[in-house]
Amino acid sequence: MASFQEHSLFMHLYRAVGIVMGIREAMWEELLEIVRTDRESLRIHGWEGDDFVDGNARPKFDALFERYRGDMHVRLSLWHSLTLHGWPYPHREPLSKAELVEEERLRREILEARKLATEEDEVVWTNPFGDTGMNPSREDSGASDGTSYFNFNPITVHRASGPDIRRVSEVERAREASDATLAAPTGSSDDFKDITGELQPSKRPGIMQRVSSIASQLSIVSDSSVVIRGPSLAGAKNYREKLDRVRERNRRVVENSVEYEERQDFVVWLAKALLSFGAPSHRIESQLNAAAEILQLNVGFVHLPNLILITFLVSDTHTYQTRFVRAGGRISLSSLHKLHLVYREVLRDKLSARTGSRRIRQILYSRPPYPVWLRCLFAFICASIICTTAFGGSFLDMFISGLSSSTLQFLGLRAASKSSIYANVYEISVAIIVSFIARALGTLRSGLFCYSSISSAGVVLILPGFTILISALELTSKNILCGSVRMVYSIIYTLFLGFSLTIGSDLYLVINKHARTNMAIATYAESQIAHGGVLANNDTTPFGPLIGTFEFVNLGVGGNVYKGCYRNPHWPWYQMPFPWWTLLFLVPTYSICSSLANLQQWDSIQLPIMVLFSCLAYAANRGANQLISNRGDIVSAFGALVIGLCGNVYSRVVGGTAFTSMVTGVLFLVPSAIGNGGGLIESYATSSQEYSSGFSLGVRMIQVAIGVTVGLFIAQIFVYALGRRKNAAHFAF
Repeated sequence: MASFQEHSLFMHLYRAVGIVMGIREAMWEELLEIVRTDRESLRIHGWEGDDFVDGNARPKFDALFERYRGDMHVRLSLWHSLTLHGWPYPHREPLSKAELVEEERLRREILEARKLATEEDEVVWTNPFGDTGMNPSREDSGASDGTSYFNFNPITVHRASGPDIRRVSEVERAREASDATLAAPTGSSDDFKDITGELQPSKRPGIMQRVSSIASQLSIVSDSSVVIRGPSLAGAKNYREKLDRVRERNRRVVENSVEYEERQDFVVWLAKALLSFGAPSHRIESQLNAAAEILQLNVGFVHLPNLILITFLVSDTHTYQTRFVRAGGRISLSSLHKLHLVYREVLRDKLSARTGSRRIRQILYSRPPYPVWLRCLFAFICASIICTTAFGGSFLDMFISGLSSSTLQFLGLRAASKSSIYANVYEISVAIIVSFIARALGTLRSGLFCYSSISSAGVVLILPGFTILISALELTSKNILCGSVRMVYSIIYTLFLGFSLTIGSDLYLVINKHARTNMAIATYAESQIAHGGVLANNDTTPFGPLIGTFEFVNLGVGGNVYKGCYRNPHWPWYQMPFPWWTLLFLVPTYSICSSLANLQQWDSIQLPIMVLFSCLAYAANRGANQLISNRGDIVSAFGALVIGLCGNVYSRVVGGTAFTSMVTGVLFLVPSAIGNGGGLIESYATSSQEYSSGFSLGVRMIQVAIGVTVGLFIAQIFVYALGRRKNAAHFAF
C-alpha cells in the first residue's frame, strides 16, 4: 500500500488547488494593496519598476496563477495516470508494534489539529519549480525544472533538506483580506539545483503553503518561529531509508514542540498544588498570571472556590483550550514552602518548566510527614494548651478537652476521609458528642470541670476561623465572588457548630433530671449568708418581723467567674486557671505543636521562625487586650499587624516564604480573640439564650477576621511601600 505521507500529500493538493482557485480575486486585491503600500517586499521577489504599473501588474499575476494551475494539473494528472495504469505503490517492510502506535498517535494529532483549526498560519516556502513552462502539457515527458515525471518524488521536492522557511511579518494584515499571501518569484530552474544535480530550495520565497499539511508539520514547529532542520532526504538510497529519515525529522519536531506543552502543564500542576495545599486563595490568580507572563503563555484564569478554569490561546491556530483544575485540601506548610521554592526557581529561569512540573508532582504525591497517631497527639497538646490560655480552663479541663480534640482529629483523618456520607455530618456529630460530655462533667456537684472551657477547646480545631479570614482577604482584594461565597459558608457553618453544641448540652439535660438543678447550683455558686431579722418601716403595710438566716445570691456575673468558668479562690490548684508566667512556655509549646499539626517538617529552619512570630503576635494580642477590652476586632488587628510585619520583612530581607511563616501566628489569633469574648458557648440559664449565642459567635468571628485582615494589609503597606518590584507574585496573606 502507499505510504500515509503520500496519500496525505495528494489529498492536500486536491484541497489546495480548489482553495486557490476560489480566492483568485481576493489574492489580486491583496496584491494591489501590497503594490500601493509596500513595494519593497515585492522587489525581493523579482519585481521591477515597470511591473508596478497597473497595466503590467495584472498580466504578471495572471501568468503566475496560470503557471500554478498548470503545474498542479500536471501533478494531479500524473497521480491519476499512475493509478489507472496499475503503477505499483511503493511498499515497505512491516512496522513493529511501537512504530505502529507512534504512527497512529501522530495521525490522530494531525487530524485533531485540523478539526480544531479555525485559521492557519501563513508560511512562505520556496517554489521548487522554475518559471519556464507557463502551462505544461501532459504529453511532456519532463517537468518544468527538467525532472522526469516518472522519477518525481513528492517527498524529495516538498521536504528538501533545510527548507528556507520564514514567518510572514504581515500575518495579521494578510488574514483580514484572505487565507493566503501572494509573492511572485522570478528566476530560472538553475536556482533549484546544486552541483550534485539534486533539487535544492531557492533563497527567494514564493507560493504559500498551509502548515496543516503533513509536509509542513514535518518542516516547522507550529507553536514557535524556530526552523527545524532535520536529516536531508536527498541522499537516501531507497524508500526505507527515506522513511526512516522522515520519522527522525518528525521526532525532532515533536521534541522541540513539546516545550510549549510543558509550559502549559507547569501552570496546570501549579494551580492544582496551590489548591491542594491551602495556599491563600486571594493570591492564587496573581501567582498564576505571573507564571504565565514569564513563561510567555497567552492564558486566562477564572478562580472559583476549589476550582480554577484555565484557558490557553494557541496563537498559531487561534484556538482555545480550556482545562478545569479541581482540588481541595488542608494546609500543608512544608509542601507550600517546597512549592514556593520550585515556583520561584522556575520564574527566575533556574529550572525548566519540565523539571518544575516533575517536582510539583513529586510534592503532590508525597506522603504526609507524620502518621495519624502522631497528628492526634499534636491535636491533644494544642487543645489542652488553648483550653487554659484562651478559654480559662483548669488542669483537669485540659485533659478532657485534649481527649475530645484528639478524637475529633482521628475521626477526621480516618472515618471522614473514607466515607463521603459521614464527611458531610462529621463536624456536627463531633460537636454534639463533645458538648454532651462537657455538660455531663460540668453538672457534677463537685464543680471539678467547666463546661464552657471543655466544649470550646474540644472543637477549636474545626472552627472556620481560617476560612473567614481568607474570605475577608478576598473581599478586600476585590474578589467578590469567592469572598462572598466563603463568608456566607463560614457564617452558616458557625451557626451549625453553635447549634450542635446546644443540642448536645440539652440532650444531657433531658436524660439526667438532676443535671439542671446541679447546673443552677453551679451557676449561682457565689452567695452571701447573713443571720438577723427584717423589720418593716412602713406602718401602713402590715408586715411582721422576719428573723432567721438569709442567703443573698448574685444573679449577674460574679467576681470569681473567669471566662465563663466559676473559680472559687479556696479551690485547689488543679481546679484553678494557670498563672500568667506559665504562658512563657505554654505559648511556644502550642506554636510548635500547631505548626507540626499543619504538616511542617520538624527539622526545618522554618519551624523556629514560625514559633517566634507566633509568640510575638500573641504578646501583642495580649497586651492590646489589657489596654482595649471588649473590642476583639481592634485587639486582633494589633496582633495581625505585628505578625504581618515580621513575615513580610522575613520574606523581603531573608528571602523566606512569608505565608508559611505567618500561618501559625494567625491561627493563634482566632481562638485567643474568641476566648477573650467568653468562649464559644457559655453556661446560660435558658436554652433560648444558648441558641442566641450561636449568632453572637458568628458575629464575633467576623469581627476577628476583619481585624486580622486590616492588620495584615497595613503590614504589607509598610513593608512593600519602598524597594524594588518583585518578579514573582506575592506569596503571603
